[in-house]
Amino acid sequence: MSKRVLITGASGGIGAGIATYLAKLGYEVVLCGRNEDKLKSVAKEVEKITQKLPVMLKFDVANEAQAKEVLTKDVSENGVYYAVILNAGITRDNTFVGIESDDWKDVIDTNLNSFYYVLKPVLMDMIRAKKPARIVVISSVSGVMGNRGQSNYSASKAGLIGAAKSLAIELASRNITVNCIAPGLIKTEMIDESLPLDEIKKAIPARRFGEVSDVAPLVEFLLSDGASYITKQVIGVNGGMC
Repeated sequence: MSKRVLITGASGGIGAGIATYLAKLGYEVVLCGRNEDKLKSVAKEVEKITQKLPVMLKFDVANEAQAKEVLTKDVSENGVYYAVILNAGITRDNTFVGIESDDWKDVIDTNLNSFYYVLKPVLMDMIRAKKPARIVVISSVSGVMGNRGQSNYSASKAGLIGAAKSLAIELASRNITVNCIAPGLIKTEMIDESLPLDEIKKAIPARRFGEVSDVAPLVEFLLSDGASYITKQVIGVNGGMC
């Protein structure tokens, strides 16, 4: 039986790229997202690779009750996850004084609180399986070094790093690793095309934006047997930004 890998935020960008990359390597990807049409589009791409339509879980990771219901049902019907990729994330950028209460709460709920909402319903089953398992958290360079106009986003991504490091300590003796990847500016729909992108590139030592293909292989490595002794780490994929 192939290893089941849950991927949140799988309906586009980095999440979709991770899903198709892992599918090509034989993992059984489970796609999670809010946008049903986009989720189905990614599922079709996976189906082209595996000749089998993947499980799609449509729910909002910021909704604790939804997450518990959907994930508990999937594990019960289809089996325990070998790995969970916590990738879902949103931005609501503004100066701190310009951030409205809802914009702060929405970003924290989706990016940070979802760590608890998604892992809580599935983690005990991963532990009880008494087999090696993996958790990979997609943080951000913004969570490591901060960024102007992103105090809500930076707080959420820095919080993920702290949560992941703590959980890594708890799970290390159970052969479950927990690591963070902190991407820099990656070419996805989250990049605001109205920004002075050429000027922004000059602030990146590599002088270019990253690609999803720069992130997905690292995820796969962290899922591999070769990464069994790597845990509690934050690995940057940012062209030298920090």
